Amino acid sequence: MFEYFYNEILRRTIVAFGTLFNGITVKQTDSTIRVPLAYGPTQKFLARLEQAPDLNKSTAITLPRMSFEFTGLTYDPSRKVTTTQQYTVKDPVDGSESKKTYMPVPYNMQFELAIMCKLNDDALQITEQILPYFQPAYNVSVNLVGAINEKRDIPIVLENITMQDDYEGDFTSRRVLLYTLRFTAKTYMFGPVTSATKDIIKKVKTTYISGDSKSTMRDISYTVTPRATKNYTGAVLTNLDENIGLGDVVIPVVDGSKIPAISASTKLYINIGDEELFVKKVEGNNLTVERGQDQTVAASHLKGAEVKSITAADNVLIEEGDDFGFDGSTEGWL
Repeated sequence: MFEYFYNEILRRTIVAFGTLFNGITVKQTDSTIRVPLAYGPTQKFLARLEQAPDLNKSTAITLPRMSFEFTGLTYDPSRKVTTTQQYTVKDPVDGSESKKTYMPVPYNMQFELAIMCKLNDDALQITEQILPYFQPAYNVSVNLVGAINEKRDIPIVLENITMQDDYEGDFTSRRVLLYTLRFTAKTYMFGPVTSATKDIIKKVKTTYISGDSKSTMRDISYTVTPRATKNYTGAVLTNLDENIGLGDVVIPVVDGSKIPAISASTKLYINIGDEELFVKKVEGNNLTVERGQDQTVAASHLKGAEVKSITAADNVLIEEGDDFGFDGSTEGWL
């Protein structure tokens, strides 16, 4: 607990929220103006206006403009999940590695968007370009954890709108119409992401005693290792030379020389579509096979279908949760 990590979830959500309102424009008499957007407290911009209220001053802050800020964070028990449960995913950069993290914790982030204008029509134009998209929520896709490429749709809910007219002083003073829109972003907080590759069981060995008091007792050791049941590398050996049906066990291929040599100690499995097949014998361009291995379903395949190998290179890339097959060996001694 309390090890250092930084997934940048708050920062990513803030950026995603601000991006929604970047690019809003207003039309005035003879021009179209893009409304500036900045991150910061509303009072900061109002203070600058109060310090330079003179309309004739060329360096005065321009209106209309918008600002937004992150104002609070609260836990959301209505979206709670089992936080002690872990899930594992493939590393998006290195496909042979796996990453794990705990289930996320739901939090609500509060935001305020301030619309500052000197003309009421400008404020109405900006507001009307925003409201139709929130009913009352608008979903934004955010890559919350880059290390595992965890993308989620974050609902951003429009809570309420308030209006304020700060028009005080004489006719030479600057008028500020302030519309404040308050939002809640329903995001998730993830903990540290760690490697899960070393947690994957690669080999299981069980030793037990066989026999009873009336027969010879002996120890038996049974060892199993996971084996891929489909091709992960994309390596294509050859293609089918003819259509094959559900019951065909002799399969013609374009080039049988591309099929690896098999022996009593070397098993060969291949993929055609979603079906796994065990190759018993290779004679020229004909393969004698056993169909529908490891709970895959025998299917018809068309001429030209790719014949892919399943090798040790695929075993390394087995996906977590895959219903893989097993290779086993048994040893016994008195």
